[in-house]
Amino acid sequence: MRTIPLGRTGEQVSQLALGCMLMGTSTDEPDSFAILDRYVAAGGSFLDTADCYAWWPGPGYTGGESESVLGRWFARSGRRDEVFLATKGSAWVADPQAARAGRLTDREKYAGAGGDTLRHALDGSLRRLGTDHVDLYYVHVDDLHTPLEETLEALAGLVAAGKTRYIGWSNVTTWRLERIRQLCDRYGWPAPVALQQEHTYLRRHPGRDTVSVVDDEQLRYLQAHDDLTLVAYSPILKGVYDDPAKQRDLGQMHTYRGADSDARLATVGRLAGELGITGTQLVLAWMLHQESPRRVALIGPRTPAQYESTAVGLDVKLDATVLETLDAAGA
Repeated sequence: MRTIPLGRTGEQVSQLALGCMLMGTSTDEPDSFAILDRYVAAGGSFLDTADCYAWWPGPGYTGGESESVLGRWFARSGRRDEVFLATKGSAWVADPQAARAGRLTDREKYAGAGGDTLRHALDGSLRRLGTDHVDLYYVHVDDLHTPLEETLEALAGLVAAGKTRYIGWSNVTTWRLERIRQLCDRYGWPAPVALQQEHTYLRRHPGRDTVSVVDDEQLRYLQAHDDLTLVAYSPILKGVYDDPAKQRDLGQMHTYRGADSDARLATVGRLAGELGITGTQLVLAWMLHQESPRRVALIGPRTPAQYESTAVGLDVKLDATVLETLDAAGA
């Protein structure tokens, strides 16, 4: 499994990261352990979770299940020191039942990025994970209602206390990211080294406004700032590249739907058929071939079989003609 630099930290991380979002809920513990074992056996070392994973699969789930499963896997395997462990705070949901019913706005739903909130959140994450530190701690959902100075000072304190080695940000606009970096430079606080955003082969429809999806401006920003590494979540869009029903009905497609995406989906289908692989495998391989900016592909398989099928993309080599055809596709 290939590795790439994490910003300018000197760390090398697996270019394929394993998202543990559904572990302990939709994915039971035996399957979770099986996926983790297979990923690490293949040379993977970048694990991603969050304190809020996962309250939404159904009644009885409150968040923290994923971190708890990882903690039990670390205790069983003894492999904590072999992995680069990332978790997130600020998106904890205090009332999952109301959130599942859709009765809360994002501001009402999420805990936010206040200083005390993040300090208590990371302590809770460390208890569930059974470790004294994480390697990377993200602000999960950018909080426009808390002064950035408060959030950044708290994060700097967590780094100084040894509870996290690095910080990152997720679901954030480019202008906010620049403001964060300016404040870190002004006050000498640790700056983010990772940006986790939704990113796939399809391009965001220009009429859709969402802070969570990388757009052309953010990609250009990352090209100019190699101290930030893009961690791309939902790179395979829940299997949409191989499923016409998902192309039609998947909620996430609202962000991408249009003639440009139609053309790109058709190109993926044609090239995957010619290469004898699935569309999912082709898109993952395309992601791993990207160099400007380099990016980590974060997958979250629900079953061991899904992991095995998706991971085939690691071994797919795309020549220049295929890459040029993929990049040129669109309306």
